[in-house]
Amino acid sequence: MFTQLKNIDTAFRHIKLFSYLLIFANVFCICFGIYYWCRLSAEKDNKIYVLFNGKVLSALASDKKSNLPVQLRDHIKTFHQYFFNLSPDDKAIKASVGKSLFLADLSAKKQYDNLLESGYYNNLISASISQEIEVDSTVLDIDTYPYTFTTYATQRLIRASSTAVRKLITRGRVRDLKNQTDDNPHGYLIQGWEILENRDVANTYKDAAVQ
Repeated sequence: MFTQLKNIDTAFRHIKLFSYLLIFANVFCICFGIYYWCRLSAEKDNKIYVLFNGKVLSALASDKKSNLPVQLRDHIKTFHQYFFNLSPDDKAIKASVGKSLFLADLSAKKQYDNLLESGYYNNLISASISQEIEVDSTVLDIDTYPYTFTTYATQRLIRASSTAVRKLITRGRVRDLKNQTDDNPHGYLIQGWEILENRDVANTYKDAAVQ
């Protein structure tokens, strides 16, 4: 009888151990299945499809943070080009500045209103001055959020007889909007934007240049 009880106890321990192993195997399979599903879902989100010559081609979308400095600099550069590249035409000025305002908050609108009230744009139109800007460099700090930047640029005011050159320095922060639109393809927003310096450097006279 004791031998029979001993066999029953041994069988019970075996069944108990087998049950634990089965539960562990089930939990492992479930966790692995969830992990694999999440991985497939992430890979699916990173895959884009491009229609080219009537054929659908698959490609991998790069991570937004993998080239963060490049995207930030391009966003900042695009904003400055829209804001400062101006023709002596009222509609053209409003259209260009209007595009820049999609890339920044009310701080840019405040700068525009100040220039408008001071008659800056009217002077460009009346004197037939074209304004161009070249962004020389943009210093970024991506270790803090929102990302701070300082932009150094060369600004040219082109008249019929001369070209005035100015050095422009601006500063601001960039916030990630988490979504992209046609008017803001990078999905960033410049905030707290201010012009630190905008001073004349030199005037180049075309007549003197010809000589």
